[in-house]
Amino acid sequence: MENVSEEDKLQSIQAFHSTIRKSENALTNLTQKGNNTTLLKKRLNALYIGLAMLETVWNQKAHQYTKEELAEARNVLIGLFPSLENSYTKSKMGSPQKTLLRRRIKAFELAVQAMDDVVEK
Repeated sequence: MENVSEEDKLQSIQAFHSTIRKSENALTNLTQKGNNTTLLKKRLNALYIGLAMLETVWNQKAHQYTKEELAEARNVLIGLFPSLENSYTKSKMGSPQKTLLRRRIKAFELAVQAMDDVVEK
């Protein structure tokens, strides 16, 4: 994995925590309304795995995920890039939203890279 600054590491971990928190809240709301939660649960699982991979690579924490689980999570995260990039393009220059999206995209890219590194070993 490329050399990543401590600031980028911190921001990436924070981006994952923020996205997980928002997704957990959305899951609670969808569940209470009786809506289908299958896709959100799949995305939330991919977020948990992505965060675990960053912590594995940067903090030498152990993980319990199989190569199949990593591959599925990787595909889910990659599938989110088009919508994230589209939102990024539409957001106003210098806005907090643009900063948040840039950090989230970077975090997801690093997580995918970490997954690739772990699977190759």
